Amino acid sequence: MYSLTRLESGPTIVTARMPHMASVSVGVWVGVGGRHEPEPLGGISHFIEHLLFKGTQLRTAAQISQAVEGIGGYLNAFTDEEHTCFYARAQASRLGDLVDVLLDMFLESRLDPAEIRRERTVILEEMAMYRDQPAELMHDLLNEAQFPGHPLGRAVIGTPTTLAAMRRKHFVDYLASHYVTDSTVIAAAGNLEHAELVELVRGRLRQFRRGNRPGCLPPAERNRKPAVKLVRKPVEQANLGLGFRTCSRHDPSRFALRLLNVILGENMSSRLFQVVREEHGLTYNINSSLSFWGDCGDLVISAGLDPSEVERTVKLVVAELVRLTRRAPGKGEFARARDYVLGQMDLQLENTEHHMMSLGEQWLAYGQVVDPVESRRRISGVKPAELLPVARAYFSPARLAVALVSPQRRAYRIERLLDF
Repeated sequence: MYSLTRLESGPTIVTARMPHMASVSVGVWVGVGGRHEPEPLGGISHFIEHLLFKGTQLRTAAQISQAVEGIGGYLNAFTDEEHTCFYARAQASRLGDLVDVLLDMFLESRLDPAEIRRERTVILEEMAMYRDQPAELMHDLLNEAQFPGHPLGRAVIGTPTTLAAMRRKHFVDYLASHYVTDSTVIAAAGNLEHAELVELVRGRLRQFRRGNRPGCLPPAERNRKPAVKLVRKPVEQANLGLGFRTCSRHDPSRFALRLLNVILGENMSSRLFQVVREEHGLTYNINSSLSFWGDCGDLVISAGLDPSEVERTVKLVVAELVRLTRRAPGKGEFARARDYVLGQMDLQLENTEHHMMSLGEQWLAYGQVVDPVESRRRISGVKPAELLPVARAYFSPARLAVALVSPQRRAYRIERLLDF
């Protein structure tokens, strides 16, 4: 199902052939993100992501987008804590066009000083947009509380101060030292031939920047007691987040934690959704989500609600957390969570873009592509009783951070509700 080629002195190429599909998705991945950045250059990976769309030796910014959209395709990019990815999707017959544009951006960006000045302003507006979204602000505050003084506690987008200090030389040097062959993966999924993609990349092999994959700082020490950050903002709704430090993507307990998260708050069948929304009507949306990194992870519960119902909601959430630490879920609830996870895994493999994302993430995370059959086996092998020790290990006040964005001046008494 998968094909892999490691080009000598070049990037790794990994593909999934899906001959029944009409499209192909291609991504240029780099194992570099927000947590690799020194504090004075906070946000440089995200800034570079923007700049690579702003013109190359062959194309203007407009011509880059036209080269993909003009053939009915789609072009985008993202930066997170540990990865940056530039990707495109189009008809399978357009594989060569997609690779040509993506590699042109990745290898031949002009980094024009005028574009840097303009894009700095664009990113400042992007920051303002996020600050105006209380849910985004809450998540930034929660990261600060969970990882104080650590890159994981900083916004991937950076700050106005760090952006103002960046000059063209910073981008040139950072690309040379971080966007290198050892940290680069070309991933593709769809109706394609692996050998064709290999030859397309091999044709530009000399242009790739050689170097070893950069490291990053280990995670900060956990808080010894719940950390709480409260910010008043004139919004209609309070936004609440509770984050627990958990395990890395390599920890065997991640499979049980994945099922535990579904039971807790991942979908509409979850306990939090049923109790907080359906039974008590306190929120339109409440959910929990997982993040796994190379050496740590977190589980975040988030909700938007009436400011007067914050303490009541925290009590209900804590009660559900405590219930999970005291009694394993029943067979029916456990089976529904397991089948939901297995079903979601299958659905993602039906989409060329999702499949490509999985290939890139897995290679950078594990140095291999994990067979879906093995992933299903690991999930299916978890027993209901295994969830209890995992819940007890991670759902504790010592691992907890809380963030709240609220329009009210009142003094919330959240800390006293977190002793469980």
